[in-house]
Amino acid sequence: MSKEHPPHNLHVPVLLDATVETLKPKVGENYLDLTAGYGGHASRILDITGNYAESVLVDRDEYAIERLKSFSDRGVRLLHTDFAAAGQQLADEGLKFNVILVDLGVSSPQLDQFDRGFSFTNSGPLDMRMDRRQEKSASTLVNNASEEELTRIITQYGEEPIGFSRIIAKAIITNRPLSKTGELADLIKDSYRGKWKKTHPATRTFQAIRIAVNDELRQVEDLLPNLPRLLKPGGRVGIISFHSLEDRLVKRYFKEQFDLGLESELLPITKKPIAGDIYDVHNPRSRSSKLRVAVKK
Repeated sequence: MSKEHPPHNLHVPVLLDATVETLKPKVGENYLDLTAGYGGHASRILDITGNYAESVLVDRDEYAIERLKSFSDRGVRLLHTDFAAAGQQLADEGLKFNVILVDLGVSSPQLDQFDRGFSFTNSGPLDMRMDRRQEKSASTLVNNASEEELTRIITQYGEEPIGFSRIIAKAIITNRPLSKTGELADLIKDSYRGKWKKTHPATRTFQAIRIAVNDELRQVEDLLPNLPRLLKPGGRVGIISFHSLEDRLVKRYFKEQFDLGLESELLPITKKPIAGDIYDVHNPRSRSSKLRVAVKK
């Protein structure tokens, strides 16, 4: 079976049951999935609502869009763009939804396709682009950024201690050009001092580079203010995050909304996040996930 074109059943949706139970989709409601991926959450929710014609699925990965075409055959609108741009576009069009979902994780097929360069388990090209139409890739960043910039990215986005970030950045500068994920991972592992257990020493650096390449945090910051504009009264929005940087942005935005009192547009459904390591223990990719849900007044 081709790794380039995996079937969507390889992707097990994170926190699927908890998401459906908390968002409570109803028959006839319309649905916006801003990170539809391979359609796992969308399948379940649209099966319940039955409202395909007024629903929209978004993804910036061309492979995901290709696999979502079965939904468009049933009347769903597909948008091949990033979630921040889609949120702005749909809000400007005046569209409003009963249910919105944003899953901020990298999909399993993206991780598992070695040629996408997201993982170092099987070495592939240094790519990491969620949208391969964009020019900037992991290779561009790794082979052109200054030592100071690499240190900042690894520290800020990988949450790596600054001392080790500097060591990694220096090693990259000394050994580039680098072209393979395996090369970079081995370089980081060889730079690590001391023993490591379950988590590979390159994990945080790979996260940092991926976030920088795809501008992930700015995407979240740009999307959040548009969510109230995209919701109908009584509409629910769920956001699944996978690391503290994303979750901090979501938590802060929701808290700012909730603290506005009578002027708030959103109210909490989940007072505390629903955690994947508790509510989705059988899915290994759910371990670090957190689901936060709010409702439009």
